[in-house]
Amino acid sequence: MPRWSSVSYNAMISGYLRNGEFETARKMFDEMPERDLVSWNVMIKGYVRNRSLGKARELFERMSERDVCSWNTMLSGYAQNGCVDEARRVFDRMPERNEVSWNALLSAYVQNGRLEEACVLFDSRENWALVSWNCLLGGFVKKKKIVEASKFFDGMSVRDVVSWNTIITGCAQNGKIGEARKLFDESPVKDVFTWTAIVSGYVQNRMVEEARELFDKMPERNEVSWNAMLAGYVQGERMDMAKELFDVMPFRNVSTWNTMITGYAQCGDLSEAKSLFDKMPKRDPVSWAAMIAGYSQSGHGHEALRLFVQMEREGGRLNRSSFSSALSTCADVVALELGKQLHGRLVKGGYESGCFVGNALLLMYCKCGSIEDANDLFEEMTGRDIVSWNTMISGYSRHGFGEEALRFFESMKREGLKPDDATMVAVLSACSHTGLVDKGREHFYTMNQDYGVRPNSQHYACMVDLLGRAGLLEEAHSLMKAMPFEPDGAIWGTLLGASRVHGNTELAEIAADKIFAMEPDNAGMYVLLSNLYASLGRWGDVSKLRVRMRDKGVKKVTGYSWIEIHNKTHTFSVGDEFHAERDEIYAFMEDLDLRMKKAGYVSKTSVVLHDVEEEEKERMVRYHSERLAVAYGIMRVPQGKPIRVIKNLRVCEDCHSAIKCMAKITGRVIILRDNNRFHHFKDSSCSCGDYW
Repeated sequence: MPRWSSVSYNAMISGYLRNGEFETARKMFDEMPERDLVSWNVMIKGYVRNRSLGKARELFERMSERDVCSWNTMLSGYAQNGCVDEARRVFDRMPERNEVSWNALLSAYVQNGRLEEACVLFDSRENWALVSWNCLLGGFVKKKKIVEASKFFDGMSVRDVVSWNTIITGCAQNGKIGEARKLFDESPVKDVFTWTAIVSGYVQNRMVEEARELFDKMPERNEVSWNAMLAGYVQGERMDMAKELFDVMPFRNVSTWNTMITGYAQCGDLSEAKSLFDKMPKRDPVSWAAMIAGYSQSGHGHEALRLFVQMEREGGRLNRSSFSSALSTCADVVALELGKQLHGRLVKGGYESGCFVGNALLLMYCKCGSIEDANDLFEEMTGRDIVSWNTMISGYSRHGFGEEALRFFESMKREGLKPDDATMVAVLSACSHTGLVDKGREHFYTMNQDYGVRPNSQHYACMVDLLGRAGLLEEAHSLMKAMPFEPDGAIWGTLLGASRVHGNTELAEIAADKIFAMEPDNAGMYVLLSNLYASLGRWGDVSKLRVRMRDKGVKKVTGYSWIEIHNKTHTFSVGDEFHAERDEIYAFMEDLDLRMKKAGYVSKTSVVLHDVEEEEKERMVRYHSERLAVAYGIMRVPQGKPIRVIKNLRVCEDCHSAIKCMAKITGRVIILRDNNRFHHFKDSSCSCGDYW
């Protein structure tokens, strides 16, 4: 250009600012021979658009002349970035205001949930534009103040399609679907958003047939309409209808695919979910998280972790949800080393702060048997909530450290947090696992008065467990009779387990009859009763139970134990014949058994449910899955590191004694998680105090 005018400069400055080149724009602005009001406004608007409010304010204060556009730019900048009080201060300083000024401040109040101030502002003048009425109407709906919204809507002298859509959506989303339908029928003009609002309302109220009826009548549909209808079928677990709709959709976005994948995963049809996942033209973090969660929640933990690793390899963006699902899976399969690696990734990715991921990490460490790491993380967390405290109380309880769990409970109350249902379950469990009968009674009978927590079935189950473990079986049975609701199978199962431990056949048979009537296929209860009969030498009754199980098609759950070594999980079953290092493991077991006997270990063969010779009983208990896993851990886990084993069933009494001896003669710390709690073995003792 042969020469530049202020218009040329302003155009170039605006271009640089729109592309984020602040310094270049600022340099050109400083080099301008003459600046007009437009130049200053362009520069301020550019900084505001790029959220550099400090620089915008600096320029604004330097202006020798300002017009209403200058003031509105600053006002809108603060409003759009949530700086409502700053926006109000600018508004109050304005020498003149126009419709944009009033609407900007009103919108700031509404968008930031300050509805009372918005109403005061609205009442302070008349002749608001329709867009302002719609803005405040949307504020009422956003705050779920539907009564106020309806009254405000009725007072509107002029309404447009936005007004009708807002009130219809508000009624539909807040359970007033009948009122929403009435408004829909009265609406003088309907666009695709009006139709979609009522269809979505029916879907959210689980009225899928009514939603489909209107969906079929829609004169025009968009992606939101199709996805809303699809979500209705998925939420109702009608995947056949969802698939039918999915196949005829004229356009699909990533949300469409994610809805289908989530639906199949939640229904347990992982093969169909994975098939769709593989066909997706484009995946987002929600897609990966849905598949990982699907595998994790269906018990396919290792597949979930493999998918997580694949996501990282393919450059999939990690989000809090995928991290949380992966951590949950690590907790389920006790993959502590991988969990620690994920923790490191979270720190590097800046996700470690906040309760959502922090609580997932806490749960992972607690479930993986590393209560020390959980405690360290808890101390570092800046935003602890009730879930964080409950996780720690429950964690210490399951690890057998009841006194520590109760100390956390007292600390939580000192922090000003009010205990909830889950807190009291954790507290009562801590008392139960540690034999603190009096404290348990005290907390149970005062929690409603002290914290407003009314006892539910879980609290009663904890109390029955507490009393039963302590041998107070009649008191436990009396408490069940006094419950305000009928005991469920879990509570009767707790009583049966306690009756087995304390040899009360009469009460055990009462409990078993109740359970078999409620849950005829509950194999675990047959096993508990068989254990009791076997311990008393009542082999005829053991045989009758086996016949009953066979006739009903009830199969005993196979016991498995796992141990993770160098990010690889090794699985063992009783008398395992399939491990690649079987011969070496069994040779080591023979040597270890001799050393244990020299140290005074004697097999508790009463746990064997078969009427066989004593020598055969000893051989049978020697190769239980947990002992094989622990032995392999002693062989392969470096000295100085704890050995962590997980078992899917309750550890048997003989294995508990054996592992105490194994810990003593090898000088190792052994942490075993069964389906009920953790056992920390060190020297010749266990954290449970032989009370489990």
